[in-house]
Amino acid sequence: QLQLVESGGGLVQPGGSLRLSCAASGFTLGYYAIGWFRQAPGKEREGVSCSSSSGGITNYADSVKGRFTISRDNAKNTVYLQMNSLKPEDTAVYYCAAARMCVGVGRYGMDYWGKGTLVTVSS
Repeated sequence: QLQLVESGGGLVQPGGSLRLSCAASGFTLGYYAIGWFRQAPGKEREGVSCSSSSGGITNYADSVKGRFTISRDNAKNTVYLQMNSLKPEDTAVYYCAAARMCVGVGRYGMDYWGKGTLVTVSS
């Protein structure tokens, strides 16, 4: 059974950091591009970042560029999202998803989704 599981969310103060993990089971994550998405209350899901299968190509939304870093350890079947300088507007449920390739930070081709992890940025 193909599965993606996110972890690492929580409550953090503005300016703080969190690292999210996306662990894959039932398939070899190294064959897939992995995207991170987020959905804030009352808003549509938006793309945050995407990593090609090798990690050689990474894309970021303008709103997180310079603050978030996507990386992957294919040997561990895991992709990470390091989030620094967090802002209250980063509060959302964060999802990872798998596709054959990244199309910017869009949802096109994202066939497999995790259930999300909640990130709350608040003082």
